[in-house]
Amino acid sequence: MLTASGPEGEVEEAVGAQYYGADSETGDRIDDPSEDALFMMFSDLNDSGNTFVVVQPDEDDPVWFASVAVLDEGGYEIVRRDTARNEHEVATATSINDIARDLTIWLSARDFPGRPTRQVGEF
Repeated sequence: MLTASGPEGEVEEAVGAQYYGADSETGDRIDDPSEDALFMMFSDLNDSGNTFVVVQPDEDDPVWFASVAVLDEGGYEIVRRDTARNEHEVATATSINDIARDLTIWLSARDFPGRPTRQVGEF
């Protein structure tokens, strides 16, 4: 979370993620991560002290989350849950590139308060 300094050095309120954040087991955090940022977080995962990343909205009781965890036998387990849409998926994969891309697409379909709605125009 960032803090900004106002005029004459006054500290303003902390600025957090606008939509969601990604947190690793080691405490690393990226607000509103891009596909590349997710890829980098997943590439830092290992089987000894940084075994998972959780992505979820910055809310007290989030209705959705996604997690990526290292499997003992190699590869990764991906869990995506959205209670508002009655979704709960568990999958495994070996390519962090594919995981980051697929998760970014999934995240783009989540609901965020205050985010402008997409409008489909006629073609």
